[in-house]
Amino acid sequence: MSEIIRLEHTRNYLQPGDVSAAVRLWKDYVHQPERDLWHDYEWGNVHWYCCGNPLEARALLDTVMQAVSPRSAREFRKIVSRSDAVWNRLSSPPYDTDGR
Repeated sequence: MSEIIRLEHTRNYLQPGDVSAAVRLWKDYVHQPERDLWHDYEWGNVHWYCCGNPLEARALLDTVMQAVSPRSAREFRKIVSRSDAVWNRLSSPPYDTDGR
């Protein structure tokens, strides 16, 4: 946490609390019903303009993982990977790999 806090104070593209907000936004997004995710994918989401784009939040999390030490990145990756696992489960095809 201290490394992320330091990062938020030293990078001009981050404000204090941006990383925790990005984690929360990504987590909340992937836990939406699948039909809402498909709607966002097909039509977009007008609320992203005011409330934040979860896909941009996920990209920010990648940037943070690259900017911190390897140890901190491993710990942070564990947190983010929980939401990523939900996202990957939702985006996997509903049939076997041989097309059935």
